[in-house]
Amino acid sequence: MSTATTLPGGGPVAARVVDALKVYGRGDTEVRALDGVSVDFPAGRFTAIMGPSGSGKSTLMHCAAGLDSLTSGSAFIGGTELGALDDRRLTLLRRERIGFVFQAFNLVPTLTVAENITLPQDLAGTRGDGAWLERLIDVVGLRDRLHHRPSELSGGQQQRVAVARAFAGSADVVFADEPTGNLDSRSGEEVLGLLGRAVREMGRTVVMVTHDPVAAAHADEVVFLADGRLVDRMAAPTAERVLDRLKAFDTRSVTMGAES
Repeated sequence: MSTATTLPGGGPVAARVVDALKVYGRGDTEVRALDGVSVDFPAGRFTAIMGPSGSGKSTLMHCAAGLDSLTSGSAFIGGTELGALDDRRLTLLRRERIGFVFQAFNLVPTLTVAENITLPQDLAGTRGDGAWLERLIDVVGLRDRLHHRPSELSGGQQQRVAVARAFAGSADVVFADEPTGNLDSRSGEEVLGLLGRAVREMGRTVVMVTHDPVAAAHADEVVFLADGRLVDRMAAPTAERVLDRLKAFDTRSVTMGAES
């Protein structure tokens, strides 16, 4: 069951950051990776985070997911503030309420596909929803690969295992960090399609960092960062519109603040 919170005047929100500041270094070497970012990620939606290199997009995802801590400000999963949790409770929250898909797959080579998919539940000592797992296996097209090991799979198949693992539990939100970065275009399209189906058909929430306008076009909305700040949001993105917006960043013609 989702524990997404509801903001005043809006729908349910699976994750959000408020006045997020992340500073690396001190003095002359200080870098503000996030500089006062406030953004919500709606439940049951697919949101992409984009921006130039060094814009803070990966830092935003890591802090929103509890993989890194903020210098100041707040990060929430549903109604739970991550900064209020000790290490043990934060680890439990990440295990039980957050799913992750990384560029490098991060599968355990000695485990089968089936064992990799259920690994988070096995580590937690819990039993997953059998019917949900069966449906998920069919959605990601792994029925005939369940007893294979990662080395016996293509890159696209390995990433499908990672997607299935991320959605196998009851995660409020799945964070995907450049999930197609190591894939060819065809496999990348398959993985993006799976993420979209999980949102549309299964009611899940996905937040994805990407540099690829074609990948971002699979999302319901794109959040743009530049110099550690939120500078724009785009609903119903297309690859062409996203590319045009990124070109605006490159020419420094973007203005601060959200534009419709």
